[in-house]
Amino acid sequence: MKAYDYLIVGAGLYGATVAYRLREAGRRVLVVERRPHVGGNLYCEDEDGVVVHRYGAHIFHTSNRAVWDFVNRFVEFRPFVNSPIANYHGRLFNLPFNMNTFHAMWGVTTPDEARERIESQRRASGIDVPRNLEEQAISLVGRDIYEVLVKGYTEKQWGRKCTELPSSIIRRLPVRYTFDNNYFNDTYQGIPVGGYNLLIERLLEGVEVRLGCDFFDHRDELMGLAGKVVYTGEIDRWFDYCYGELEYRSLRFETERLPKENYQGVAVMNFTDAETPYTRIIEHKHFSGVQTPHTVITREYPCEWRKGAEPYYPIGDERNVALYERYRALATALPDVIFGGRLAEYRYYDMHQVVEAALRLEI
Repeated sequence: MKAYDYLIVGAGLYGATVAYRLREAGRRVLVVERRPHVGGNLYCEDEDGVVVHRYGAHIFHTSNRAVWDFVNRFVEFRPFVNSPIANYHGRLFNLPFNMNTFHAMWGVTTPDEARERIESQRRASGIDVPRNLEEQAISLVGRDIYEVLVKGYTEKQWGRKCTELPSSIIRRLPVRYTFDNNYFNDTYQGIPVGGYNLLIERLLEGVEVRLGCDFFDHRDELMGLAGKVVYTGEIDRWFDYCYGELEYRSLRFETERLPKENYQGVAVMNFTDAETPYTRIIEHKHFSGVQTPHTVITREYPCEWRKGAEPYYPIGDERNVALYERYRALATALPDVIFGGRLAEYRYYDMHQVVEAALRLEI
Protein backbone atom coordinates (compact mmCIF):
# COMPACT_ATOMS: atom_id res chain seq x y z
CA MET A 1 0.00 0.00 0.00
CA LYS A 2 1.57 3.29 -1.12
CA ALA A 3 1.40 6.28 1.23
CA TYR A 4 0.02 8.50 -1.59
CA ASP A 5 -1.92 7.93 -4.77
CA TYR A 6 -0.08 10.74 -6.59
CA LEU A 7 3.23 12.50 -6.24
CA ILE A 8 3.25 15.92 -7.94
CA VAL A 9 6.66 17.35 -8.76
CA GLY A 10 6.38 21.13 -8.81
CA ALA A 11 4.01 23.53 -7.00
CA GLY A 12 3.45 25.91 -9.90
CA LEU A 13 0.09 26.63 -11.49
CA TYR A 14 -0.17 23.32 -13.33
CA GLY A 15 0.87 21.23 -10.34
CA ALA A 16 -1.39 23.14 -7.96
CA THR A 17 -4.42 22.85 -10.26
CA VAL A 18 -3.92 19.12 -10.72
CA ALA A 19 -3.42 18.74 -6.96
CA TYR A 20 -6.74 20.49 -6.33
CA ARG A 21 -8.58 18.22 -8.76
CA LEU A 22 -7.02 15.10 -7.27
CA ARG A 23 -7.86 16.12 -3.71
CA GLU A 24 -11.45 16.89 -4.77
CA ALA A 25 -11.61 13.38 -6.25
CA GLY A 26 -10.51 11.89 -2.93
CA ARG A 27 -6.94 11.03 -3.91
CA ARG A 28 -4.05 11.17 -1.49
CA VAL A 29 -1.55 13.69 -2.86
CA LEU A 30 1.98 14.79 -2.02
CA VAL A 31 3.48 17.86 -3.73
CA VAL A 32 7.22 18.46 -3.66
CA GLU A 33 8.76 21.79 -4.65
CA ARG A 34 12.47 22.60 -4.82
CA ARG A 35 11.95 26.32 -4.17
CA PRO A 36 11.19 27.63 -0.67
CA HIS A 37 7.73 28.78 -1.79
CA VAL A 38 4.77 27.58 -3.84
CA GLY A 39 3.56 29.20 -7.03
CA GLY A 40 6.56 28.73 -9.29
CA ASN A 41 7.06 31.83 -11.44
CA LEU A 42 3.76 33.31 -10.23
CA TYR A 43 5.18 33.94 -6.77
CA CYS A 44 4.63 37.45 -5.39
CA GLU A 45 6.00 39.38 -2.42
CA ASP A 46 4.63 42.45 -0.63
CA GLU A 47 6.90 45.50 -0.49
CA ASP A 48 5.05 47.77 1.96
CA GLY A 49 1.80 47.61 0.05
CA VAL A 50 3.21 47.05 -3.44
CA VAL A 51 2.71 43.49 -4.70
CA VAL A 52 5.87 42.52 -6.58
CA HIS A 53 5.83 39.80 -9.26
CA ARG A 54 9.21 38.25 -8.43
CA TYR A 55 9.62 36.31 -11.67
CA GLY A 56 8.24 38.76 -14.20
CA ALA A 57 4.85 40.26 -14.94
CA HIS A 58 1.87 37.90 -15.08
CA ILE A 59 -1.55 39.00 -16.35
CA PHE A 60 -4.27 36.37 -16.47
CA HIS A 61 -6.27 36.48 -19.69
CA THR A 62 -8.59 34.01 -21.40
CA SER A 63 -11.66 33.71 -23.59
CA ASN A 64 -12.48 30.33 -22.06
CA ARG A 65 -15.38 30.97 -19.67
CA ALA A 66 -14.83 27.66 -17.86
CA VAL A 67 -11.21 28.57 -17.09
CA TRP A 68 -12.18 32.08 -15.95
CA ASP A 69 -14.96 30.74 -13.71
CA PHE A 70 -12.58 28.16 -12.26
CA VAL A 71 -9.89 30.60 -11.12
CA ASN A 72 -12.53 33.02 -9.83
CA ARG A 73 -13.71 30.34 -7.39
CA PHE A 74 -10.57 30.91 -5.39
CA VAL A 75 -9.71 34.61 -5.64
CA GLU A 76 -11.17 37.92 -6.67
CA PHE A 77 -9.66 39.30 -9.87
CA ARG A 78 -9.10 43.01 -10.33
CA PRO A 79 -9.78 44.06 -13.95
CA PHE A 80 -6.56 45.04 -15.67
CA VAL A 81 -6.01 46.01 -19.29
CA ASN A 82 -2.46 45.37 -20.43
CA SER A 83 -1.34 48.38 -22.49
CA PRO A 84 2.46 48.26 -22.63
CA ILE A 85 4.64 51.04 -24.04
CA ALA A 86 7.65 50.56 -26.33
CA ASN A 87 10.62 52.86 -25.76
CA TYR A 88 13.09 53.22 -28.63
CA HIS A 89 15.86 55.66 -27.69
CA GLY A 90 13.28 57.80 -25.88
CA ARG A 91 10.62 57.63 -28.60
CA LEU A 92 7.43 56.09 -27.18
CA PHE A 93 5.02 53.83 -29.06
CA ASN A 94 1.86 52.02 -28.02
CA LEU A 95 1.73 48.23 -28.11
CA PRO A 96 0.26 46.16 -29.60
CA PHE A 97 0.86 47.54 -33.07
CA ASN A 98 -2.19 49.72 -33.69
CA MET A 99 -3.21 53.10 -35.07
CA ASN A 100 -1.49 54.90 -32.19
CA THR A 101 1.73 53.08 -33.11
CA PHE A 102 1.35 53.86 -36.80
CA HIS A 103 0.62 57.52 -36.11
CA ALA A 104 3.72 57.84 -33.90
CA MET A 105 5.82 56.07 -36.53
CA TRP A 106 4.60 57.74 -39.73
CA GLY A 107 2.09 60.45 -38.81
CA VAL A 108 -0.76 58.59 -40.55
CA THR A 109 -4.27 59.18 -39.21
CA THR A 110 -6.47 56.64 -40.99
CA PRO A 111 -6.44 52.82 -41.27
CA ASP A 112 -6.19 53.08 -45.06
CA GLU A 113 -3.03 55.20 -44.81
CA ALA A 114 -1.49 52.76 -42.33
CA ARG A 115 -2.35 49.72 -44.48
CA GLU A 116 -0.89 51.35 -47.56
CA ARG A 117 2.34 52.20 -45.74
CA ILE A 118 2.72 48.63 -44.50
CA GLU A 119 1.70 47.12 -47.85
CA SER A 120 4.22 49.24 -49.75
CA GLN A 121 7.00 48.03 -47.45
CA ARG A 122 5.84 44.43 -47.82
CA ARG A 123 5.92 44.73 -51.60
CA ALA A 124 9.35 46.35 -51.51
CA SER A 125 10.70 43.47 -49.40
CA GLY A 126 9.87 40.90 -52.09
CA ILE A 127 9.04 38.30 -49.40
CA ASP A 128 6.53 35.68 -50.57
CA VAL A 129 6.94 32.92 -47.97
CA PRO A 130 8.62 34.04 -44.71
CA ARG A 131 11.52 31.75 -43.83
CA ASN A 132 12.49 33.26 -40.49
CA LEU A 133 11.37 35.75 -37.86
CA GLU A 134 12.76 38.78 -39.68
CA GLU A 135 10.86 37.99 -42.86
CA GLN A 136 7.69 37.16 -40.91
CA ALA A 137 7.83 40.47 -39.04
CA ILE A 138 8.38 42.50 -42.19
CA SER A 139 5.47 40.65 -43.80
CA LEU A 140 3.24 41.60 -40.87
CA VAL A 141 4.19 45.21 -40.15
CA GLY A 142 6.73 46.40 -42.71
CA ARG A 143 10.41 47.24 -42.36
CA ASP A 144 10.13 50.47 -40.31
CA ILE A 145 8.28 48.89 -37.41
CA TYR A 146 10.46 45.80 -37.62
CA GLU A 147 13.66 47.83 -37.35
CA VAL A 148 12.42 50.09 -34.51
CA LEU A 149 10.13 47.88 -32.43
CA VAL A 150 10.94 44.24 -33.17
CA LYS A 151 14.54 43.59 -34.16
CA GLY A 152 16.51 44.85 -31.15
CA TYR A 153 14.05 43.62 -28.55
CA THR A 154 13.74 40.17 -30.10
CA GLU A 155 17.47 39.64 -30.55
CA LYS A 156 18.04 40.59 -26.90
CA GLN A 157 15.24 38.31 -25.77
CA TRP A 158 16.40 35.23 -27.68
CA GLY A 159 20.14 35.84 -27.92
CA ARG A 160 20.04 35.11 -31.64
CA LYS A 161 19.71 37.12 -34.82
CA CYS A 162 16.16 37.40 -36.11
CA THR A 163 17.24 35.66 -39.30
CA GLU A 164 18.13 32.60 -37.17
CA LEU A 165 14.79 32.42 -35.32
CA PRO A 166 11.66 30.58 -36.51
CA SER A 167 8.88 32.71 -37.97
CA SER A 168 6.36 31.23 -35.52
CA ILE A 169 7.65 33.36 -32.62
CA ILE A 170 6.42 36.65 -34.07
CA ARG A 171 2.88 35.39 -34.70
CA ARG A 172 2.11 36.07 -31.03
CA LEU A 173 2.11 39.84 -31.69
CA PRO A 174 -1.33 41.26 -32.51
CA VAL A 175 -1.67 43.88 -35.26
CA ARG A 176 -4.83 45.97 -35.50
CA TYR A 177 -6.02 49.00 -37.41
CA THR A 178 -7.85 50.65 -34.52
CA PHE A 179 -6.81 52.92 -31.66
CA ASP A 180 -7.21 50.06 -29.17
CA ASN A 181 -4.22 49.71 -26.81
CA ASN A 182 -5.47 46.50 -25.17
CA TYR A 183 -2.64 44.05 -25.82
CA PHE A 184 -4.82 40.95 -25.47
CA ASN A 185 -7.86 40.04 -27.51
CA ASP A 186 -9.31 37.80 -24.80
CA THR A 187 -12.75 38.31 -23.26
CA TYR A 188 -11.55 38.17 -19.66
CA GLN A 189 -8.38 39.54 -18.11
CA GLY A 190 -7.24 40.61 -14.69
CA ILE A 191 -4.86 40.08 -11.79
CA PRO A 192 -5.78 38.50 -8.43
CA VAL A 193 -6.34 41.06 -5.70
CA GLY A 194 -3.28 40.77 -3.47
CA GLY A 195 -1.30 38.75 -6.03
CA TYR A 196 -1.13 35.15 -7.18
CA ASN A 197 0.00 33.58 -3.90
CA LEU A 198 -3.55 33.36 -2.60
CA LEU A 199 -4.71 31.53 -5.74
CA ILE A 200 -1.99 28.90 -5.43
CA GLU A 201 -2.42 28.52 -1.67
CA ARG A 202 -6.16 27.93 -2.03
CA LEU A 203 -5.63 25.41 -4.80
CA LEU A 204 -3.28 23.55 -2.45
CA GLU A 205 -5.48 23.69 0.67
CA GLY A 206 -5.61 20.27 2.30
CA VAL A 207 -2.69 18.95 0.21
CA GLU A 208 0.63 17.99 1.79
CA VAL A 209 3.41 20.14 0.34
CA ARG A 210 7.13 19.76 0.98
CA LEU A 211 9.09 22.91 0.15
CA GLY A 212 12.82 23.04 -0.47
CA CYS A 213 12.64 19.45 -1.69
CA ASP A 214 14.40 18.78 -4.98
CA PHE A 215 12.81 15.67 -6.48
CA PHE A 216 16.08 14.58 -8.06
CA ASP A 217 17.89 14.60 -4.72
CA HIS A 218 15.34 12.11 -3.32
CA ARG A 219 14.06 10.44 -6.45
CA ASP A 220 14.04 6.80 -5.38
CA GLU A 221 12.52 7.58 -1.99
CA LEU A 222 9.78 9.79 -3.40
CA MET A 223 8.92 7.44 -6.26
CA GLY A 224 8.38 4.72 -3.69
CA LEU A 225 5.75 6.76 -1.87
CA ALA A 226 3.14 7.10 -4.62
CA GLY A 227 1.43 5.01 -7.24
CA LYS A 228 1.58 7.69 -9.95
CA VAL A 229 3.63 10.81 -10.64
CA VAL A 230 2.68 14.15 -12.17
CA TYR A 231 5.94 15.70 -13.33
CA THR A 232 6.12 19.41 -14.23
CA GLY A 233 9.88 19.87 -14.54
CA GLU A 234 12.17 19.74 -17.57
CA ILE A 235 11.43 16.60 -19.55
CA ASP A 236 15.05 16.07 -20.57
CA ARG A 237 16.16 16.11 -16.94
CA TRP A 238 13.75 13.30 -16.09
CA PHE A 239 15.57 11.13 -18.62
CA ASP A 240 19.02 12.25 -17.43
CA TYR A 241 19.61 14.20 -20.68
CA CYS A 242 20.14 10.90 -22.50
CA TYR A 243 19.62 12.54 -25.90
CA GLY A 244 21.19 15.87 -24.94
CA GLU A 245 19.91 19.10 -23.41
CA LEU A 246 16.93 21.08 -24.64
CA GLU A 247 17.65 24.79 -24.91
CA TYR A 248 15.92 27.67 -23.13
CA ARG A 249 16.35 31.36 -22.55
CA SER A 250 16.65 32.49 -18.97
CA LEU A 251 16.09 35.82 -17.21
CA ARG A 252 17.85 37.86 -14.56
CA PHE A 253 15.80 40.30 -12.49
CA GLU A 254 17.06 43.50 -10.93
CA THR A 255 14.48 44.93 -8.51
CA GLU A 256 14.75 48.40 -6.99
CA ARG A 257 12.61 50.36 -4.53
CA LEU A 258 12.40 54.06 -5.37
CA PRO A 259 11.30 56.96 -3.09
CA LYS A 260 8.76 58.32 -5.58
CA GLU A 261 5.10 57.68 -6.28
CA ASN A 262 5.38 57.01 -9.99
CA TYR A 263 8.43 56.06 -12.06
CA GLN A 264 7.25 55.42 -15.63
CA GLY A 265 3.46 55.78 -15.58
CA VAL A 266 2.75 52.29 -16.94
CA ALA A 267 3.08 48.74 -15.65
CA VAL A 268 5.20 47.47 -18.55
CA MET A 269 7.66 49.43 -20.69
CA ASN A 270 9.60 47.53 -23.36
CA PHE A 271 13.00 48.82 -24.47
CA THR A 272 13.30 47.90 -28.11
CA ASP A 273 16.74 49.26 -29.00
CA ALA A 274 19.70 46.90 -29.08
CA GLU A 275 21.88 49.09 -26.82
CA THR A 276 19.74 48.95 -23.65
CA PRO A 277 20.77 45.68 -21.96
CA TYR A 278 17.35 44.90 -20.46
CA THR A 279 14.19 44.17 -22.42
CA ARG A 280 11.67 45.82 -20.13
CA ILE A 281 10.96 47.57 -16.85
CA ILE A 282 8.01 46.48 -14.75
CA GLU A 283 6.52 49.03 -12.33
CA HIS A 284 4.52 46.73 -10.11
CA LYS A 285 2.15 49.15 -8.40
CA HIS A 286 0.35 49.88 -11.68
CA PHE A 287 -0.97 46.32 -11.72
CA SER A 288 -3.10 47.03 -8.65
CA GLY A 289 -3.51 50.81 -8.71
CA VAL A 290 -2.31 51.02 -5.11
CA GLN A 291 -1.37 54.48 -3.78
CA THR A 292 1.96 54.54 -1.94
CA PRO A 293 4.70 57.16 -1.50
CA HIS A 294 7.20 54.69 -2.97
CA THR A 295 7.35 52.44 -6.02
CA VAL A 296 9.10 49.21 -6.96
CA ILE A 297 10.51 48.51 -10.41
CA THR A 298 12.11 45.42 -11.92
CA ARG A 299 14.44 45.36 -14.91
CA GLU A 300 14.43 42.13 -16.90
CA TYR A 301 17.70 40.99 -18.45
CA PRO A 302 17.55 38.03 -20.84
CA CYS A 303 20.47 35.65 -20.52
CA GLU A 304 21.76 32.34 -21.76
CA TRP A 305 20.46 29.28 -19.98
CA ARG A 306 22.89 26.85 -18.45
CA LYS A 307 22.11 23.64 -16.60
CA GLY A 308 21.02 24.61 -13.08
CA ALA A 309 19.69 28.02 -14.12
CA GLU A 310 15.98 28.79 -14.27
CA PRO A 311 14.50 27.90 -17.69
CA TYR A 312 11.91 30.42 -18.89
CA TYR A 313 11.40 30.28 -22.65
CA PRO A 314 11.72 27.09 -24.71
CA ILE A 315 13.58 27.73 -27.97
CA GLY A 316 11.25 26.14 -30.47
CA ASP A 317 13.60 25.86 -33.40
CA GLU A 318 13.88 22.80 -35.58
CA ARG A 319 16.69 21.20 -33.62
CA ASN A 320 14.98 21.56 -30.22
CA VAL A 321 11.54 20.49 -31.42
CA ALA A 322 13.03 17.32 -32.92
CA LEU A 323 14.91 16.63 -29.68
CA TYR A 324 11.76 17.16 -27.61
CA GLU A 325 9.86 14.67 -29.79
CA ARG A 326 12.46 12.03 -28.95
CA TYR A 327 11.95 12.66 -25.24
CA ARG A 328 8.18 12.68 -25.66
CA ALA A 329 8.37 9.22 -27.21
CA LEU A 330 10.13 8.00 -24.07
CA ALA A 331 7.52 9.69 -21.89
CA THR A 332 4.60 7.96 -23.59
CA ALA A 333 6.11 4.63 -22.59
CA LEU A 334 5.69 5.49 -18.89
CA PRO A 335 2.00 4.90 -18.06
CA ASP A 336 2.38 5.88 -14.41
CA VAL A 337 4.02 9.25 -15.09
CA ILE A 338 2.12 12.26 -16.41
CA PHE A 339 4.28 14.95 -18.01
CA GLY A 340 2.48 18.29 -17.89
CA GLY A 341 3.10 22.02 -17.96
CA ARG A 342 5.47 24.37 -19.72
CA LEU A 343 8.74 22.55 -18.99
CA ALA A 344 7.54 18.97 -19.24
CA GLU A 345 5.84 19.69 -22.58
CA TYR A 346 8.54 22.10 -23.80
CA ARG A 347 5.95 24.69 -24.80
CA TYR A 348 5.45 28.36 -24.07
CA TYR A 349 2.13 28.30 -22.22
CA ASP A 350 0.16 31.31 -21.04
CA MET A 351 -1.48 30.86 -17.65
CA HIS A 352 -4.94 30.14 -19.01
CA GLN A 353 -3.49 27.41 -21.22
CA VAL A 354 -1.83 25.84 -18.17
CA VAL A 355 -5.13 25.79 -16.27
CA GLU A 356 -7.01 24.50 -19.32
CA ALA A 357 -4.56 21.62 -19.75
CA ALA A 358 -4.78 20.74 -16.05
CA LEU A 359 -8.58 20.74 -16.18
CA ARG A 360 -8.56 18.48 -19.26
CA LEU A 361 -6.28 15.93 -17.66
CA GLU A 362 -7.95 12.55 -17.11
CA ILE A 363 -7.49 11.51 -13.49
